[in-house]
Amino acid sequence: MKRHYLLTAALLLAATGIHAAGPTSERPSDAAAFARLKTLVGEWGANTKMGKAHLSYELIAGGTALVERETHENMPAMLTVYHLDGDRLMLTHYCMAGNQPRMRMEAFNPETGEVQFQFQDATNLSPNGGHMHDAKLRLTDSDHLAAEWEFYENGQRKMTESAQYIRVR
Repeated sequence: MKRHYLLTAALLLAATGIHAAGPTSERPSDAAAFARLKTLVGEWGANTKMGKAHLSYELIAGGTALVERETHENMPAMLTVYHLDGDRLMLTHYCMAGNQPRMRMEAFNPETGEVQFQFQDATNLSPNGGHMHDAKLRLTDSDHLAAEWEFYENGQRKMTESAQYIRVR
């Protein structure tokens, strides 16, 4: 009888989302992170190891997608599109490596403005091919953006590209 009672109680707790261990930690709001990213609309510049870099952000499709256009001196332009897929914040990066990695948001800290993305899959990616794998953006205030992108090849991190951008418009 006691065993039946404990099993019934455990099932009820599980069904209501209450855990015996205490309150659960909720997943940060992807919608809140996307709203924060939308504040990037405008023009940004940075001096990097590869020379001057420029980012422009534009909202398209009725505000449902944020397009990032990235240019560097002597390099082909690249695009990254941020959007919600249901309740998940996603990005697709159209890379000069010729592939299109997709990443999903894994963490958002509204206090620091840091949004972390993790590789989900990619199109046009050859086995062991080089590709952007993870990304981290930190919107420290309305005029400063730190970006960090990890490049993987042969299944492991090969390098990290980092830049500190300042809003120019």
